[in-house]
Amino acid sequence: MGTGLYDAAFATLGRLYGVAARFPITAITLMGGLASTVGWPLTALAFDHFGWREACLGWAAAHLLIGIPLNASLPSAQALPSSARPPAAPALALDRTMWLLAFAFAAAWTISTAMAAHLPRLLELVGASPAEALLAGVLVGPAQVAARLGESLFLRRFHPLLPARFAAALHPFGAGLLALGAGAVPAFAILHGAGNGILTIALGSVPLAIYGPENYGYRLGILGAPSRVAQAAAPLLFGVLIDAFGAGTFFFSAALGLSALAALCMIRPSPRSAKDCP
Repeated sequence: MGTGLYDAAFATLGRLYGVAARFPITAITLMGGLASTVGWPLTALAFDHFGWREACLGWAAAHLLIGIPLNASLPSAQALPSSARPPAAPALALDRTMWLLAFAFAAAWTISTAMAAHLPRLLELVGASPAEALLAGVLVGPAQVAARLGESLFLRRFHPLLPARFAAALHPFGAGLLALGAGAVPAFAILHGAGNGILTIALGSVPLAIYGPENYGYRLGILGAPSRVAQAAAPLLFGVLIDAFGAGTFFFSAALGLSALAALCMIRPSPRSAKDCP
């Protein structure tokens, strides 16, 4: 599944647009931000009327009949200028910045996947009713899109590390608000969704700004590998934490968010991209 997520789209945009790919990356995430808002109700509708097997087969058919033709319509490697083609065997140094980025993205994606799997249950443990927990889940998608739109309109002139750091702080801040009780649940959902939305852009824009377009797709693959492992482990890991600590699981997710923020704050822009910093 990971080969069909944002990483592949970002790598394609990096090859097509080079250092100018930040805006197209944001545009892709704007369109993708409401996927869960649309997809979950459609899935529930199909489940209620036809059953879970038929719902899964319906999405599989959508991949085959819609997704594959759309991907096939993209420019082929032969159509790209020769300067955009990566070397046959790129050799990338795993420097300090690469390790910090890989850790920050893995921590962020652990939170994102865990919340996607367990958010209603966690919010009910905080004291929200089932209806309030469902409403909070619905708010996450629009918050993602609004944050990405804000990043595109107001933060484009800054180095992408700045909005990435800001976004990494939003989930821990929202989790802290939950100490006030169930009344803070909508605020948490909005803050969590906004942070997740901007960090999705950062996955593509920060490496591009620091390292440039050369070997961009290969670099994203390396940076994304720990995130994919973390995403696979997150639902099970947080399920165990919820059974053991209940609403206290938010302490663990907040700590992960703060660790991602610390890693991003330890990164300094390269001389090539420092001029983009505020």
